Amino acid sequence: MAAAERPLPLADEAATAACGARLGSALASADTAPFVVHVAGELGTGKTTFVRGVLRELGVTGAIHSPTYTLVEIYETPARRIAHLDLYRLVSPRELEPLAVREFLLPGHVMFIEWPERGEGQLPAPDLLLQLEFANHGRTIAVRARSARAEPVVQQWFR
Repeated sequence: MAAAERPLPLADEAATAACGARLGSALASADTAPFVVHVAGELGTGKTTFVRGVLRELGVTGAIHSPTYTLVEIYETPARRIAHLDLYRLVSPRELEPLAVREFLLPGHVMFIEWPERGEGQLPAPDLLLQLEFANHGRTIAVRARSARAEPVVQQWFR
């Protein structure tokens, strides 16, 4: 098992955001091909906190809202356009159709999808699959590269 596939400990909210920031740094130096990240885990495991860490590192300076009620929030930086989706409230994957998710698969775009299992069959395949879980008094994150494009990002992330 590769080092990135073992669950890595995240002691608290600050550690979760810092881990996200390291991924943001790796994404900032990656090529500009579209990149899709599925972020899975139970309620309260830190999915949105993790994504906030990524967004801050990529240069988002304004308010970062959880897309729980809006389903999607879009952020623009000089180098990237980032879509943050939260599918928790979906009843059916067909509810994604009006969001035109595939339009985010353009060069320079990064898509973070929380609760990806709720959009099964309607979502693009992930380049990177993240699983956050409760562990002892903190959390863990398991990272799995699912495309050749993700391999160098994961290597840079864990340098």
